[in-house]
Amino acid sequence: MPHKSANFSLIMLERAPGKSDQIYESLRRLIVRLEMAPGSAISEKDLCASFEVSRTPVREALQRLAEEDLVNIYPHSGTWVSRISFPVAEEGFVLRRALEVESVRRAAERLTDEDAVELDGLLLRMRRILREGRLEDYLELDDEFHAAIARVSGFPRIWKFITLAKVHLDRMRQLSAPVPGHLADVTEQHAAIVRALVKRNATQAELAMRVHLDSSFEVMAGMYHDKAALFEDAPGRPRRRTGEGAWHDRGA
Repeated sequence: MPHKSANFSLIMLERAPGKSDQIYESLRRLIVRLEMAPGSAISEKDLCASFEVSRTPVREALQRLAEEDLVNIYPHSGTWVSRISFPVAEEGFVLRRALEVESVRRAAERLTDEDAVELDGLLLRMRRILREGRLEDYLELDDEFHAAIARVSGFPRIWKFITLAKVHLDRMRQLSAPVPGHLADVTEQHAAIVRALVKRNATQAELAMRVHLDSSFEVMAGMYHDKAALFEDAPGRPRRRTGEGAWHDRGA
């Protein structure tokens, strides 16, 4: 009887809403932060052991990641973390820029004193991270900054759409974080955006946002050549054939 009760508890845990969501969020964060390297193999068995679940929630989570092109699932072959797609990242950048330019213009018209205090606080936290050398933590705070602007704009769901569009771009952002001086420049660009918002100057805020996003993407684009092994479409990348005749990248 105790054994059956334990099994029942495990089944209920795995069926509970959010279990596969937790696995998905954990894996997505690891992939975006490059803690699961592009091109690396994924073991369902190891994931089941790590999360103490059966294969069902793990497979559900992996399927969601596959829909975002973060993993490649090949039946009867295996599952791998996808390499970064530069064209998809560039597309994400174009979508992000269009939405954020509109967002920041609207935010300039709606900013309150409390909003300004919040944005200044985020800038202080960014500078603290840079002083402490915690570059791997910067991008999450960067997202918090941009999400706050979207919220001030009155269209908070804008950031949800951007988050979905920029997933490959985020991995390029992570690659570019250690570039000397890059995040310091980003922080000052953020400060310029805040100054324009505080002045309620929509035109200046839009210009500051464009300068910020365009210059950041220029640095990120340099990773395409400097870190070619991490990109699926890098010039000269060999592709291997599966047993079913499909071509794809396997491990690193």
